[in-house]
Amino acid sequence: MVEGEIKLLGTWPSPFAIRVKMVLQQKGLSYEYLEDDLLNKSELLLKHNPIYKKVPVLIHGDRAICESLVILQYIDENWSKTGLHVLPVDPYERAFARFWAIYVDDKLVTSFIGILKATTEEAKAEKIADTHAALELLEGAFKKCSAGKDFFGGDSIGYIDVTLGSCLAWIKATERISGAKLLDEIKVPLLMEWVNRFLATDCAKRTLPDVERVEKYGRDLQVTRWNVVPAK
Repeated sequence: MVEGEIKLLGTWPSPFAIRVKMVLQQKGLSYEYLEDDLLNKSELLLKHNPIYKKVPVLIHGDRAICESLVILQYIDENWSKTGLHVLPVDPYERAFARFWAIYVDDKLVTSFIGILKATTEEAKAEKIADTHAALELLEGAFKKCSAGKDFFGGDSIGYIDVTLGSCLAWIKATERISGAKLLDEIKVPLLMEWVNRFLATDCAKRTLPDVERVEKYGRDLQVTRWNVVPAK
């Protein structure tokens, strides 16, 4: 492999691979994207992520970096003089961004995917409530982090922006599948304004998958993987 060559192993429509694409594009870096089948994992994936056997994996020269949030940090630090900074320079703001990015994956993603996996109305209602709670906390985080500017990263898209923004197609698809309103202008008005601004960026337009396709994919997963009876 040529030293410095960048490859990204991912799977459609994973938000975790999408956020890595966003940052690579924000940095203006050229890369080769390799689609992996998680039901028939490639030898390349098993070689470079033998512990978790999951995507995304960034392969940079002879180095493999796993886990999307770790990959974003690696890209930002390794190409610190290229493009915009994704993570804040200030140590406290940097720690704050890392905390909320982890929160998005641990709480928000788990909650809205839980809605799709729910096999009873009671379980579904619980996960909807969890999703609302997670979004309301992110509303507060946005108010503090943005300091009145357009994005979590201030004037430009940053670490929390790409972490949360990569999930928007899935959140909207989950609304369609479940019939629940998750992004509510009354409950999270600042976050809804952020959503509209983020979706209008070139970064989002180039990388986010079509909501209708994600909806179809989610419905297929309910039947084939999660044993959820489709709503009539």
